[in-house]
Amino acid sequence: MAVSVSEIKEKLKEAGSACNEEGLRLFIREFKGDERAGVKKLVLSAEKQLKELEAERKRMYDMFSFERKYASCRYICGIDEVGRGPLAGPVVAAAVILPADCDILYINDSKQLSPKKREELSVMIKERAVSYAFGYRDHKRIDEINILNATLEAMRDAVNDLNVKPDILLNDAVTIPGIDIAQVPIIKGDAKSASIAAASIIAKVERDHFMEKMDKEYPGYGFYGNKGYGSKEHIEAIKKIGLSPIHRRSFTANFV
Repeated sequence: MAVSVSEIKEKLKEAGSACNEEGLRLFIREFKGDERAGVKKLVLSAEKQLKELEAERKRMYDMFSFERKYASCRYICGIDEVGRGPLAGPVVAAAVILPADCDILYINDSKQLSPKKREELSVMIKERAVSYAFGYRDHKRIDEINILNATLEAMRDAVNDLNVKPDILLNDAVTIPGIDIAQVPIIKGDAKSASIAAASIIAKVERDHFMEKMDKEYPGYGFYGNKGYGSKEHIEAIKKIGLSPIHRRSFTANFV
């Protein structure tokens, strides 16, 4: 008895969800000659998925170019931050050391990913990382020393809180003062280095979760949606109800 179309569909779903190129190739070979319309569509879908996966593998190979360049270093740490631009809340930095054999797909600049994909990748990165850590600077510290200095402090904390000491730091554009580790600042590093991109993802998820909690504590500003950034609705709320305790006064002087 021929395998049903629904059973074949489940086979494709299994191979696709596992990002299994070999499984997709076997699927295509096995069902390529099946003349049923439904199976033909599934084979075309498998061919499309395979092509996309191969392209993603190539993109990820390119994303590890800096990691290959410094492969003589045992622990390569990517560092990035999230939250330099918002009107409220902290700046959050993350440091991530990925394993040398890291095979996570779809790591990218966090701004290029959907919230759902960031959440999924954040879990995977934390599970597989050799080590990761966060650094935080709140709105008060940002107002005291300015956002750049607060960001650098948060980055330094993240590096110092790792379970292992990195041999080299790949930083998104900046050089962190007060650290006795070799540093490589990379312009737009979150789009060029998998380690930096991984840091950007977990930092983004960490900060987003914090701001979602703040939405319950300080309702009316839309923190759940805008995460503290200066959306039109957020600015209108500031003008209407004033500043919350977590607003950055140095960022909001023009609105009150």
